[in-house]
Parts: sequence; C-alpha cells; structure tokens
Amino acid sequence: MSSDINELYRRVIYRNNTFTDLLTTSRSTPGELVMCQEKLVQEAVDTLIDNGIHGQPMRDGHNKVYKSFSDVIEGKEGRFRETLLGKRVDYSGRSVIVVGRDDLLQGRGLWFKSRMAQLCQGKE
Repeated sequence: MSSDINELYRRVIYRNNTFTDLLTTSRSTPGELVMCQEKLVQEAVDTLIDNGIHGQPMRDGHNKVYKSFSDVIEGKEGRFRETLLGKRVDYSGRSVIVVGRDDLLQGRGLWFKSRMAQLCQGKE
C-alpha cells in the first residue's frame, strides 16, 4: 500500500516518460499528438498539486479520491496546523517599547538605557 501522493507522482513520471519517448523516438510525430501528450503531463502535475481542479478528481480502484498536496496541507488536520504550528515553547516573551514625547525631546530615553546597561554589568 502506498501513499496517495506517491501514486500521483507515479502518474506524472509515467506521463512525462511517455511524452519524452514520443519526442525522441519519432521525428514525424503529428503536432496534435505532441500537444495532447503535453496536456496530459500538465493535467498530471495539476492533479498532484490539487486533485479535482479539472472537474472530477482522480480515484483509486476502491473509488477513494486521492489526496493531493493541497489536501495534505490544508485544514485542521493538515501538515501545517497539526505538526508545524502551535507548538509550546518553554521560554517566550513579548515586549513593547514605547517612547514618550518628553524622552524623545530631552534624550532621557537613551540615558536611561545606557545607565541600566552599566548597572547590569556592575559598572558604576
């Protein structure tokens, strides 16, 4: 049993190999056939990215719809929300720096910061 994405990749590779063989083996291939094969490759890639974008989604032998990349990453159970986002961290913080009008005009803000740095380093 393989993943749905593996099956969709297999389809892209098969279509691409067929297209490449068509271009390399026969020089007198009709242009319409080349365009048709090129369209099949593009549809396979589109299905890999978003199954069902061209109407009916691709299904397996049990009539189950294949899950494409967009299906895997979207929603509450998707790759981003379930495994990558929302992780707890031990050390996190948030700060807001607000400069008052008086501090800006008289330069007190810079003095206070430099004085605090000196006190933290043990210099007086």
